[in-house]
Amino acid sequence: MMFPELFSRIPYEFYRELHGATPAQSDRKLGMHLANGSRIEALPGSERTIRGFSDASLLILDEASHVADELYFAVRPMLAVSGGSLMMLSTPYGKRGVFYEAWSGAKNWERYEVSARQCPRISAAFLAEERSALPARVYRQEYECRFEEIADQLFSEADIDAAMSDEVAPLFAGSEDADDRSP
Repeated sequence: MMFPELFSRIPYEFYRELHGATPAQSDRKLGMHLANGSRIEALPGSERTIRGFSDASLLILDEASHVADELYFAVRPMLAVSGGSLMMLSTPYGKRGVFYEAWSGAKNWERYEVSARQCPRISAAFLAEERSALPARVYRQEYECRFEEIADQLFSEADIDAAMSDEVAPLFAGSEDADDRSP
């Protein structure tokens, strides 16, 4: 799954530069069919309109930290038949959602981190200007790959952690996760 901006870069800037690459049979604004039967498609970013695609060998979620959890859950079945791969590309956007959970959790993901300082296309002068123009939290998130608390969060993570105690019994007994209950 790719969004239009990422798609426009793949065929025009990268794919055509590959020597010996399978030629395109058709080239559309949001898709490309290749002579070997493969295709590249930019799909809508809505859980309601994305369903129906299947047998994908590779799904790419661009700006994955901004993708709604429901959309992520809707695209995973596209890999059921093919056993394909899922890639999530993004800068952080708060300590929430499936991208944050995949990055920080113990799930079986390969993780690659490249900060703006490590990118040769971004100058030190630009980063210095950004550092002075943006709030520190935003700069760290966008350019240093740091997961920050969401700006409009009611309670800080430190406050929530401080309020937790193993000495107090839960108010409600039962399943730890209501979503795990069978229908």
